[in-house]
Amino acid sequence: MRTMLKGKMHRAYVTDAVIDYEGSITIDRTLMEAADILPYERVHVLDVTNGARLETYAIEGETGEICINGAAARLIYKGDKVIILAYDLVSEEEARNWEPRKVFVNEQNEIVSIGEVDTLPVH
Repeated sequence: MRTMLKGKMHRAYVTDAVIDYEGSITIDRTLMEAADILPYERVHVLDVTNGARLETYAIEGETGEICINGAAARLIYKGDKVIILAYDLVSEEEARNWEPRKVFVNEQNEIVSIGEVDTLPVH
């Protein structure tokens, strides 16, 4: 078995950081669906702005929402740009032709494209 990237939200903007919450990252439910991430699924969050990396779980949020909750709010801040990753465990055979879902968003966390990064401007 191999652990493969299943879904990716590329360069989303953190809309809030709430330290007094029990934990997790709140993500726009439409983005979660597009990246094939379920509520309470483990995700990695990579902060493009400051280099922080952490692991937490996803919970559904409102349109455009990307909120860092709990202790993670000491590492990732409102306004930071993040990449959110989820993984799947697949067989060796499946891994050979694996294609993750890659969701690209704009500054309002609206989906711009699902697919290849080569066609998108960097923001």
